[in-house]
Amino acid sequence: MELYCLESDTAVKAQPDPNILYDDRVLQSLLTIEDSFLPQCSYFQRVQKDIQPYMRRMVAGWMHEVCEEENTNQDVFPLAINYLDRFLAVMPTRKNYLQLLGAVCIFLAAKLKDCRPPSAEKLCVYTDNSITPRELLEWELVVLGKLKWNMASVIPNDFIEHIMRRLPLPKDKQAMVCKHTLTFIALCATDDRLAMNPPSMIATGSMAAAICGLQLDHSDQRLSRDNLTDLLAKITNTEVDCLRACQEQIERVLASSLQQGQQYGPDSAVRGGSKSREQQDQSSTPTDVRDVNL
Repeated sequence: MELYCLESDTAVKAQPDPNILYDDRVLQSLLTIEDSFLPQCSYFQRVQKDIQPYMRRMVAGWMHEVCEEENTNQDVFPLAINYLDRFLAVMPTRKNYLQLLGAVCIFLAAKLKDCRPPSAEKLCVYTDNSITPRELLEWELVVLGKLKWNMASVIPNDFIEHIMRRLPLPKDKQAMVCKHTLTFIALCATDDRLAMNPPSMIATGSMAAAICGLQLDHSDQRLSRDNLTDLLAKITNTEVDCLRACQEQIERVLASSLQQGQQYGPDSAVRGGSKSREQQDQSSTPTDVRDVNL
């Protein structure tokens, strides 16, 4: 008797569960526990002596390019950045280990969120073989220990469906709003100045920036800038002034990244090691930011 494997290379994604999205208790639970997954402090001043903010931006840009190249689940990158920040907030790390740490965080996040996570060997290739699979596996245990095996972090992506369901968005625009919001969230993850903001605030600020950029207020005044900010603040129990400041900061970061992307052109190929990236600016632009129509 012969057995035939009919598995497809295409990952099958589950449909949204209305029992989760339409239950307010789920959103409230996310809001309640999200602070426990934030970095414990602004680690550049208190913990890290050898790592500077621009180094964190460089490794975050590299991590995003790896995730794009591997076509990982959209949750992998922000989750990996969460691991990175939480680890750096509790463990002094030398700068020559930063790329190794970034690879380990992708390795762990992909195991949790992706049905086909990249192997240790493949991640080492992306570092131009500056690390070995054995080092990556050894550091995997170090990171798990420092994070106390608490890996199911709340990330901004977890709030997107809950927020969108509560907004008066046209059905034909929801996919575009979601795409732009995810792009802004990825952009926020590369910027250390937003690392201490709660995931719900990053999600609401990114969605507000996406909706305003798409000019959806032309068809519905409830989506005008002020009305939208008030509505988002009520949905996530966030202070209006804090949310507005977060949205403005996200828009400034986006403008800076778009300017940077135009300066260096569309080349976004993954380059192993840090030497070639040091010749570029100390921040990095997620690939699909240039596709946003603002």
